Amino acid sequence: MSVTTAMSVTTAMSSALSERTAKSTAMSGRTAKSTALSQAAAKSTAMRSLTAFTASLCAVLLLAGCASFPTTAAKVRDAEPAAPQLDIQSWRTAQGARVLFVASDALPMLDVRLVMDAGSARDGDQPGLAALTSALLGEGAEGLDVDQIASGFEDKGARFSTGSYQDMGVISLRTLSKPAWRDASVDLLARVIGQPDFPEPALQRIRTQMMQGMRMNQQVPGPQVSDAFLNTVFGEHPYGHPSSGTLDSLPAIQRADLRAFYQHYYAAGNAVIALVGDVNRAQAERIAERLSAALPQGGPAADLPRAQRLTRQTVRHLEFPSAQTHILIGNQATWRGNPDHAALYVGNYILGGGGFASLLTREVRERHGFVYGISSYFKPMAAGGPFLLQLQTANDNADQALGLTLRILDDFIANGPTDEQLENAKANILGSMALATADNSDIIGQLGAIGFYDLPLDYLKEFNQRVKAVTVADIQNAFRRALDPDRLAIVSIGPKAPQVPARPQSSSDENQGQNQ
Repeated sequence: MSVTTAMSVTTAMSSALSERTAKSTAMSGRTAKSTALSQAAAKSTAMRSLTAFTASLCAVLLLAGCASFPTTAAKVRDAEPAAPQLDIQSWRTAQGARVLFVASDALPMLDVRLVMDAGSARDGDQPGLAALTSALLGEGAEGLDVDQIASGFEDKGARFSTGSYQDMGVISLRTLSKPAWRDASVDLLARVIGQPDFPEPALQRIRTQMMQGMRMNQQVPGPQVSDAFLNTVFGEHPYGHPSSGTLDSLPAIQRADLRAFYQHYYAAGNAVIALVGDVNRAQAERIAERLSAALPQGGPAADLPRAQRLTRQTVRHLEFPSAQTHILIGNQATWRGNPDHAALYVGNYILGGGGFASLLTREVRERHGFVYGISSYFKPMAAGGPFLLQLQTANDNADQALGLTLRILDDFIANGPTDEQLENAKANILGSMALATADNSDIIGQLGAIGFYDLPLDYLKEFNQRVKAVTVADIQNAFRRALDPDRLAIVSIGPKAPQVPARPQSSSDENQGQNQ
């Protein structure tokens, strides 16, 4: 039965029910006035009942018409979320930029993202150079000042932004897809990235702002202990210094340094151009060529050296008059392309990445009340990536919180999760993966990462399948390969260093937690 047929049936039922109610009331022998009132009340009651019935009937018919809709409890249990699927088209421009494109007419918009191998890992001996270069894009170009550039995008209904991270430098544009607005916005973007001026007044202003932010960070514990953790784990590796630079390094950076960095690392051959939106392939090709031609010409940056793991436990404390003690635990543990990535991701979701459902939160926060917050994650990057477990606790609880956290981590590395924990985690992860491609802004981020890290075009679908296949043994083996409890960095900040419990006789083999 179709929905249209159902509506016809319920309409007929409405007429019949109203007529029957009226006849019954007329037979009561009451006055015409009371009969009319009774009829009205009866009809109102009947229509309310019928409205509810109609809604229920239509809902049932609609769902019955969906062949894939689970209609029993068993089918509901067996139902699986669909894997994210993107129809990604890929090619290279004449200048060597890699392009990834997804056509989407869901909105009359176009998202453009340029991703360069130009993050803080390329700072060399000038920490903060990548961040300053990125921040000054859009401050002046080809004779346009910052106000003209900003109003130029705003007048076209477009949004322009830049960002700098450890691996990447990112330039983003969101514009209406109607050609009159889109083409003008792309042309302005090409001017901005083609000949950035890096004006001296803007350099002075933004550098001052960044240094003021650093001085403010010295008044709070979080940023300080994060920088100390990276330095402890990565040392002299390019991942070991603060992405935003230091109070000593920023004053020495000059306009010539910005220009040289931009020419080298923002070259077309070092770029990925991601496009998502309401354009066709031919239009996407023209846009990509326009932007690629505007960039400096050059090839890809040299590979970074692989980060090395700590070979012994390293404890570091920063004294700070805070009401809480912040503790960070971890080591170099992974990288983009690690075959253990899915197992580590699922395992960490169970350990500390699943919010209130995670093992660390349930045990250290809810059961014992030692911490305000506790979490963990792996951060895979091009040349390495840390495992980081972080917690904040009242100073009086620091010793107990650290001891319990290390015991839980030791046990998880040795034994992994239970079958029930694994199945619950997989269900939650797979159920949330649809959000990875929920709208264009999500898709553009996925495309940028897939292109930058040279992942397969069907990476999201492949990752979904790998998550489904993860076993308890996979997690055990992956965590043992990634982490050795005897070789962790423990970095803290607070009035007093927490007591690090003595390690038991090591049971790990010589390959545990070693680079693969």
